[in-house]
Amino acid sequence: MGVAKEISYQRDRSRLRDEPPALSPVLATILGERGRMLRQWWELYASYFDGQRTLSEPEFRDVTGAILDTLESVLRGDTEGFTVQVQQRWRTLATRGVPFAEAMGMVHLFEESALSVLGQSARTNTSIHRLLHQYTYQGLPLMAEVYLQTGIASASERPPIESPTTINVFHGLVGSSAPMRRLYEQIEAVGRSGSTAFVIGETGTGKELVARAIHECGPRPDAPFVAVNCAALPGRLIESELFGHVRGSFTGAEADAPGLFRAANGGTLFLDEITEMSVEAQARLLRALQERTVRPVGSLKEMPVKVRVIASTNRDPREAIDRGLLREDLYYRLNVASIYVPALRERRDDIEALVWHFIGMFNAKLSRGVPIVGVSVQAMEAMRSYAWPGNVRELANATNSALTFGKSETIRLDDLPEAISGAPIEPPAKVMSIPEAERQLIVRSLEASNGNVSAAARSLGISRKKFYARLLRYGMAH
Repeated sequence: MGVAKEISYQRDRSRLRDEPPALSPVLATILGERGRMLRQWWELYASYFDGQRTLSEPEFRDVTGAILDTLESVLRGDTEGFTVQVQQRWRTLATRGVPFAEAMGMVHLFEESALSVLGQSARTNTSIHRLLHQYTYQGLPLMAEVYLQTGIASASERPPIESPTTINVFHGLVGSSAPMRRLYEQIEAVGRSGSTAFVIGETGTGKELVARAIHECGPRPDAPFVAVNCAALPGRLIESELFGHVRGSFTGAEADAPGLFRAANGGTLFLDEITEMSVEAQARLLRALQERTVRPVGSLKEMPVKVRVIASTNRDPREAIDRGLLREDLYYRLNVASIYVPALRERRDDIEALVWHFIGMFNAKLSRGVPIVGVSVQAMEAMRSYAWPGNVRELANATNSALTFGKSETIRLDDLPEAISGAPIEPPAKVMSIPEAERQLIVRSLEASNGNVSAAARSLGISRKKFYARLLRYGMAH
């Protein structure tokens, strides 16, 4: 017989019912620190499973928040309610495609997170360890049963992913991953300071959005924000564009032009891809920053300007200096505050939110007969797995393409560009067999009890004799 039929839950329930006086203060403390607990639990999960995790941060917080709710039932002594709730939570994980081993890892990481929240003294308190272990491992037999009964539907059988209820947008930047939260904090700090800034990031990461967000977080958000792509301007014109010119200063200069510095006066001038600017123009830019004045081409008169300058590059600044593409003195002048914009591959947890953000944009813009209301699991898995060398810009284009060429209300795998749909995707996890699940439970129980067979048997609700029989079956007895 498999583990789901052999384990008696009655003993587990009676233990849980008898323990509330000792367990209640521990669980109440965890509930009182819900925010810290969920944050610590997510950070451990993200680190432990790294690039192989199944759940995004919003999905993880949704599921684990519901798991924490089961503590209320334990505090009330409602063991029947606890059993029903735990089964529901594990069923949620199973239907979302979380592998059995990953779900067991989440159980283990609950204990680690709880000990962090409870404080250093809890780590050396064997009674607290025992109580936490008892609570967490009450649910393992239930988890095994649910996984064996539910199985994990293949990607083609799972329903389409629907739009989340909320998408975190910060001044046009989308995402709630840890790298993006750090970026938002930096933007706010630099914005308040009013200083120059150097924004560094790969092509397509959204450097202009970051610059605009810095401007909007500054003391004069309603002042002009002027952006110029230095790579798009010929070298002979860039000085005229930046500093202006007077009539007749060169062929074609038929009237005076103020230049972008004066156009941005009182606000922000964003110089995108500054390493594409000639070193001669960089020298004049440095002088303008130092003197806070500009001299139009063909004029002898200096004109005062009050402008915050934000520059950006998709290169490594030190490498650009070594190659003679960026003046070192200009770099130090600009680099009062340096902000790194993460590549999309460094924040994969934001991909789903970005996809839905772009779907919302393009649904409104495209005259499409059927608006997109879902994304197939296979399509979303392909987008999560893809390397995105073009970053967020490439993702926006891929989403736009899927809406343009797709014919249904769901984005499907074959609606995506071939580079993405043809990329290798992790095969969907398969449900464990009963022997596999049973062996996992035995291994985990031994680990949790530091090899104490009696304690491991008790945690699974079976006799020492039966536990030894399982050890022999799986070649684990010594």
